[in-house]
Amino acid sequence: MTTAALTVLDHAWALLGAVAWLAAGVTAALGRARAALVLLVAALVLTVAKAVSVAMLAGQGWWFVQEKVLLGMPLLAVTAVVAVVLAGPTLLARATGAPRRAGGERAGIVALFAAGYAAVAGFVVTYLVGYPLTLAAALITVGLVAAAVLLTARSLPAPGADVAGQAAPNAGMRVSRRGFLGVAGGVVAVGATGTGAGLSVLSSGPEHTVGGGPGPSRRPTVSVADLRGPDTPAPGGVRRAYGVTARKAPVRLPSGADVDAWTFDGATPGPQLTATQGDLVEVRLVNQDIDEGVTMHWHGYDVPCGEDGVPGLSQPAVAPGAAFLYRFRADQVGTYWYHTHYASHVGVRRGLYGVLVVTPRTDPDPADLDLVVPVHTFSGGPAVAGVEHVAAAGATVRMRLVNTDSDPRRFALAGTPFRVVAVDGRDLHEPGETSRTALRIAAGGRRDLVFAMPETAVALLVDGVAAVWLRPRPDAPDGEAATQDTAAWPELDLFTYGTSTPVPLRTATADRHFTLVLDRGLAMVDGRPAFAQTVNGRGHPSIPDQIVTDGDIVRFTVVNRSLETHPWHLHGHPVLILSRNGEPSSGSPLWMDTFDVRPGEVWEVVFQANNRGIWMNHCHNLPHADQGMMLRLRYDGVSTPFHGAHAAGHRHPS
Repeated sequence: MTTAALTVLDHAWALLGAVAWLAAGVTAALGRARAALVLLVAALVLTVAKAVSVAMLAGQGWWFVQEKVLLGMPLLAVTAVVAVVLAGPTLLARATGAPRRAGGERAGIVALFAAGYAAVAGFVVTYLVGYPLTLAAALITVGLVAAAVLLTARSLPAPGADVAGQAAPNAGMRVSRRGFLGVAGGVVAVGATGTGAGLSVLSSGPEHTVGGGPGPSRRPTVSVADLRGPDTPAPGGVRRAYGVTARKAPVRLPSGADVDAWTFDGATPGPQLTATQGDLVEVRLVNQDIDEGVTMHWHGYDVPCGEDGVPGLSQPAVAPGAAFLYRFRADQVGTYWYHTHYASHVGVRRGLYGVLVVTPRTDPDPADLDLVVPVHTFSGGPAVAGVEHVAAAGATVRMRLVNTDSDPRRFALAGTPFRVVAVDGRDLHEPGETSRTALRIAAGGRRDLVFAMPETAVALLVDGVAAVWLRPRPDAPDGEAATQDTAAWPELDLFTYGTSTPVPLRTATADRHFTLVLDRGLAMVDGRPAFAQTVNGRGHPSIPDQIVTDGDIVRFTVVNRSLETHPWHLHGHPVLILSRNGEPSSGSPLWMDTFDVRPGEVWEVVFQANNRGIWMNHCHNLPHADQGMMLRLRYDGVSTPFHGAHAAGHRHPS
């Protein structure tokens, strides 16, 4: 069973157990001994089931069970034992008509409610606080459960009395309206557990973490404003100058829907920027009328920090009527893309993106047809659908797939075998030919496919819909490509694809090791409390900076405690994938700039800190980043003169 499935199962046992314990208390208070006894047994069974699921989750990693093992289960176990001892004999005696000890009913009922409150508290803490559990959160939780128990005890009438205080000899313990209000108040008090415990961690924490390495120096020595690109191309390269204007414009989608888009140069995607390895790329960005501001971030391209396009961190946002010049040397060959990093969860979705392709100066095996397929979804439908191209049979086709959405996309190439020759712009080692396999591409990710054009049509399907058709001649029929059921195709596992080759970084000793636990919970996001997307229990900008030194070998352990997928993206550095859920990568060395961490997964990656600056490190599901899931990787001695509400480059003005 997967970690995600175990997590869902654990949540189910927790909720059902809480309902069973509370229902047992209510039915016991109403004098229905047999029903209460049955519910008590059910609650015990569910509690044991939860204990088993917690034990199984513990085998997946301490991150998944910390608050359960240290707080939730001990609190529930103690109250459950007390409930069995105090309520069990009394309920059994009442259900069978046997003599029973006087005065024990009230204590037993309170104990049943106490177990219910403990079960509710454990679930609420997991849901709203998560990892890491703090002492303050634990003390608040225990205090609120105790307060709920006391409130319930004070609200219950004396044994054997009805609502007017008269004897009710055959009714057991009847609960007045005041009593039910007390129980309801107890439930509300415990429901506030998560809020109270969550508020305990909303205060600001440490400004940085060092991952086991030395701490930061006291004084900065360089500003990101000075970390700019060169002004000359490499020998043999040329200067490639582009002018790009950000402006609002109507765009017609393939579906026929018209959308009011935010665009680069009046189209979406924006202009395709191309360069040959060694060229100097200069892009002058002008903002015509994007009121919220705009920048250009070079996704996956390791530009100098001052060219990274993060407003409030590496530059000011480009306001309407203003301009900014980006300049960098095209040293990296491959498929990349650019997008605004100002309120990007809004700007990218509305169309502020484009593609950057850098080709080698000498290509030993050039493609006859080089296609770039940027996939994007507007509210009116996809921006790519039903596009057709002609490639002669036998021609070499290179297809560059770019996922510009915030969710993963499933690609399937029907009608021909193919090779995946590059991932996130980096070539794979000896990739083999595959067919009838789908490709899952993370938000922001890219894959380059190469194949020989057959004598029949080829279709590229995105999430089951034909987006691109290639035909050997214009009148060629759809053929087999139109009838293949790609939904049943397995996903290509890049961890075992291609041929392994030694990479020194894989076995190098890390100078720093950071763990990022991704979850949801109460946290401060841009100065406001929110049910946030969190890293180690905090939201931006309260997440401590990760401090590194130039030359460090840095290792990340990325843990997804949540039930959502998080495409993790570090600016300025590709990462070498080491393992997923403890299974090492055994195929081609896999360098990525965006990797999908699915629910319950644990990824280990490593990189060398060789690009000085202050870099965003965030989930590339852009709404998740806006909701707090982003932090900064900061080189020791580097500072920024840029500040403001958009230091992370994502939050949209409200």
